[in-house]
Amino acid sequence: MLGRALGSTAYCIIAPMFIVGIDVGGTFTDLTAVDEGTGRVVVTKVPSRPHHEADAVLTGLAALGIAPRDVRRLVHGTTVGTNAVLERRGARVAILTTAGFRDLIEIGRTKRNIPALFVPTFVRPKPVVERKHRFEVVERLAADGSVLVPLDVASVERALDAAVGAGAEAIAVCLLHAYLDPQHEHAIADAAKGRCPGVPVSCSADVVAEYREFERFSTTVLNAYLQPLMDGYLAGLEERLRATGYAHGVLTVASSGGMMTTETARRLPIKTIFSGPAGGVSQACHVGGACGVGDLITYDMGGTSTDVCLVRGLTPLATSEGSVGAFPVKVPQIDMHTVGAGGGSIAWLDVDGSLQVGPRSAGAAPGPAAYGQGGTEPTVTDANVVLGRIGSTRRLGGSIALDAARARRAVTDLAARLGGVLGVEALAEGIVRIAVARMTSAIREISIQRGHDPRDFTLVAFGGAGPMHALALAEEIGIPRVLVPRHPGNFSALGLLASDVKHDDVRTRVGPLRERWAALEAIFADMEAAARRQLALEGFGVQAQRMRRSLDLRYQGQAFELNLELDGAPLATVETAFHRHHETTYGHANPDATIELVNARLTAHGVVPKPAAERHPSASPALDDALIERRPVWFGGAPHDCPVWERERLPERAMLAGPAIVEEFGATTVVLPGWTGVVDAHGNLRLER
Repeated sequence: MLGRALGSTAYCIIAPMFIVGIDVGGTFTDLTAVDEGTGRVVVTKVPSRPHHEADAVLTGLAALGIAPRDVRRLVHGTTVGTNAVLERRGARVAILTTAGFRDLIEIGRTKRNIPALFVPTFVRPKPVVERKHRFEVVERLAADGSVLVPLDVASVERALDAAVGAGAEAIAVCLLHAYLDPQHEHAIADAAKGRCPGVPVSCSADVVAEYREFERFSTTVLNAYLQPLMDGYLAGLEERLRATGYAHGVLTVASSGGMMTTETARRLPIKTIFSGPAGGVSQACHVGGACGVGDLITYDMGGTSTDVCLVRGLTPLATSEGSVGAFPVKVPQIDMHTVGAGGGSIAWLDVDGSLQVGPRSAGAAPGPAAYGQGGTEPTVTDANVVLGRIGSTRRLGGSIALDAARARRAVTDLAARLGGVLGVEALAEGIVRIAVARMTSAIREISIQRGHDPRDFTLVAFGGAGPMHALALAEEIGIPRVLVPRHPGNFSALGLLASDVKHDDVRTRVGPLRERWAALEAIFADMEAAARRQLALEGFGVQAQRMRRSLDLRYQGQAFELNLELDGAPLATVETAFHRHHETTYGHANPDATIELVNARLTAHGVVPKPAAERHPSASPALDDALIERRPVWFGGAPHDCPVWERERLPERAMLAGPAIVEEFGATTVVLPGWTGVVDAHGNLRLER
């Protein structure tokens, strides 16, 4: 746009300023840019570069056609930490722990999860730190935080000498009951910084300031395991961006859905462990609010996996009990369930000859057979190409030309190994049905198994493969409504721009709620003061700060607790709300039982400006102008003559009837027979049976 220079009659071109969201996935890196002046959205996709994620980020920025100097804010979600833990390629860590507890991270909870419970050959995965790199120090706190054994300085020096001798690249300090009094841990950290300069130190009281030693120690060890890797990745990314003209910092989305500064992410990388998928949930809430839909089930199907989350009243369910592989991760996070079912999931035959799909994925390289990059095994994407649901004329993600012949050959080879009992199209439909069944089980787990009726919700489908399978998924589990938002293939990247900066704090105070109630105000006041100082340092004034208080509560004698938001209500109201919450979650309540407080939690938000909702153009062409072609598409064992629509050309209030295909950059929506859809004012596709 044009702007007049102050005090001058000369005109100059003022470049638009953009905010950019980047979602680094296992198969594609998605980028979304929003022009702050006009609300215009620009999207692109580039293949991910495993182990070289920064290369894909820079390639994607170049593909957007936006000069880095014109970017005012850059937010990214990353799977770097998750992949490093799963692939065991983190730093060499030394653990310093209370004498007698060096084996705690290996003993764990002495339990096995289904299906390992029924596998006689099951072997518990080894911790990321070998026993010879775990060192004991002499000290001991009691369960109330009092000192039983003072910290022995000589034992600390011996342990640090041993850590240096072991070549430690990071140090985790994990002491018993340190969440109540961190002085011993901090003293060890100070000694380590003097003895091992340049080696990052993670203290359990700073990473997870709450009880349950195994989960706290595991989370702290993983934080130390990731620190050198994430520090190098984020520092290198910022340095390379600055070299291209970008003048601001890089924000990273945390597992909780909020943003972190680079400094926080480098110090607490464990909080990024579920970073990428959180952006999609945030954006689904943003879209739901604009559309007047408050109860959602988000369905994010990408190339490698599928993530689902239940949202009540535009608030996603949250938890602090997660895991990566076999390792507990006790950080605040959006409560998502993940299954290994994506567009790249490989179809294969089990030893008994039964057809299986996933969790192994063709990933970004070599990718599905249809990509023509060396993949030969049939995937979910290949099955959809065979069925005609994905056309071969449009480049996938704007860059990959699909080879229908290669896809058909891969599925044909699998059909031959099955003995020819199924035709190629029948087998392709079977592959899709099995993938849908796996994803349905994930939705059942977060809804029906927790007392929620899926029929009360709207399924919000996004990700590169989500809209393609959404209606089949909805039919399978009984969800009557599906919403496919604009730019579904880049939806998580767009959601990163709707996130606020977020800080979480917790204080463990186990005891009867009525006895602890009077002390809670002082506890929250202390946490809020610290949070406000941090937000002020990050540039947020008082008007841009939001605080949310909550309590972890349980009946006395229970082992686990439920989180309940504390909105200033009196004690009696909180007790009633807990009984009701317990009954909703578990199907029963005990109003006569003593309610026990476990943790007081504070979530502090630094509110950032959100991009304006992009409205669908009102001056639209006729519906027929959006028709690309008609082609045969297989449903229910038979081909159907289907219209194929161009998503961006569909006018507002356009009505669609299945069977039909809607194509756009980055995603394809499959409208099944018996379903109808309408384009709303924001360009969302609203589908119903």
